[in-house]
Amino acid sequence: MKVFEKNGHKIIFGDAVEALEAIEDGSVDLIFADPPYNIGKKFVDLADKWESDDSYLSWCYKWLTLCINKLKSNGTMYVMTATQNMPHFDIFLRNKMTILSRIVWYYDSSSVQARKYFGSLYEPILHCVKNPNDYTFNAQDILVQARTGAVRKLIDYRKPVPTVYNSKKVPGNVWHIPRVRYRMDEYENHPTQKPIALLERIVKASSNEGDLVLDPFSGTFTTSYVAKELKRRSIGIEISEEYIKIGLRRLHIATEFNGERLRRERKTYEPSENENQTALSLFEKKSKWNTSSRKRSKAS
Repeated sequence: MKVFEKNGHKIIFGDAVEALEAIEDGSVDLIFADPPYNIGKKFVDLADKWESDDSYLSWCYKWLTLCINKLKSNGTMYVMTATQNMPHFDIFLRNKMTILSRIVWYYDSSSVQARKYFGSLYEPILHCVKNPNDYTFNAQDILVQARTGAVRKLIDYRKPVPTVYNSKKVPGNVWHIPRVRYRMDEYENHPTQKPIALLERIVKASSNEGDLVLDPFSGTFTTSYVAKELKRRSIGIEISEEYIKIGLRRLHIATEFNGERLRRERKTYEPSENENQTALSLFEKKSKWNTSSRKRSKAS
């Protein structure tokens, strides 16, 4: 394992289970876990496929147990997985933690959809706490617009004193947040990148400034990025070198890795550095020519 650290943010380059074992028990306030789903996706040179469902679940139970151990007594954990695996996660975790919410992250899709069955347009998330009587939930920090008569200022006559409906509410357990698309500013080259908006809601709701947030499968390090933006501390674990480089860049921990300058991958529709330099040179020449022309005009 290799560790990179700066200003309260740590990146661990290595296997998730080994890295988790090295973290102090009872030291983490919030965990967001988005592991490989065992559905065959390709992560650079790593295949997201185990030899059997049993071997996949055995591995998952190992890191889930470690995550629980790392949480403080009032800690919170959010866990994602494929829809077909979530029942197993649910049964395993409900015997060790209290599951407060079973969240559906719903998104639309512009890509090709199934034609012989109902295609999947959501991913499940479990919201779990160690102690149902002592945990962080900052309701006021995550309010959304209420889709009731609040916008039209309708009156709730059921109350002792008739009152206008609240215009804000705590989100329900169905979250409609768009997936990250190629043309979005936040896009990184990763097949299952999670949106900043999704992690902002989780981090705001279940942690406070200065708290420690852990992501054992960091990918594009969105969890750590959001934690930093919201003045939390973070630990991100990742086994792929390509994604480690994304994390080092996004968290401003390093500008180089193994002699390579770290920069965001250029998108196909963006000009190259040479094209930018050519455009800048032409602009500078045009500016100089305009300045000279104005000087000649004044002299005459």
